[in-house]
Amino acid sequence: MVIGVGDLRKGVTIELDGEPCQVVEFSSQKMQQRAPVVRLRLKELRTGRTIDKSYSGYSVSLPLAPVETRPAQYLYNDGDLYYFMESATFEQYSLNREQMGRAMDFIKEQMEVQVMFYKDNPISLELPTFTELRVVDTPPSTRGNTAQGSTKPARLDTGLVVNVPFFVNNGDTVRVDTRSGEYLERVT
Repeated sequence: MVIGVGDLRKGVTIELDGEPCQVVEFSSQKMQQRAPVVRLRLKELRTGRTIDKSYSGYSVSLPLAPVETRPAQYLYNDGDLYYFMESATFEQYSLNREQMGRAMDFIKEQMEVQVMFYKDNPISLELPTFTELRVVDTPPSTRGNTAQGSTKPARLDTGLVVNVPFFVNNGDTVRVDTRSGEYLERVT
């Protein structure tokens, strides 16, 4: 299936030179008496690399990539391979460290995620927007360190280090944004 410039949106997956790419940013400019210029920032789903492309003209058409997502549960990692089990069929898949990208900082065993498939091969991972992780190590708060907006580093159970407010202690569970890797709130 082929789509035109009018159908392009952020998050649409197209095929570029035989590789599945997801639209990260999209802009279209039309100047007087000239053909519109379409600028795309694409993320290659297999490698995670970012590509910038520009197209000019009225008849720009791009092929959609046959990408599908399936719910899966993270099982474990064995060296550089991370294993997932599809929830419906109990089939197991593995992704390597390169395919995982930053997702390694946010996933724990038994976590539900979306595995992205391209031509029936797993290529990458879609995380939920927020995840709850436990604080493993953070320095204790000292009296007088309560200035507004002050933070301290905290290492979470996945190894990710985020800045948290002074009232967060070891053993607390915090909610983290998986898109930016920032602390949002303390859960318990």
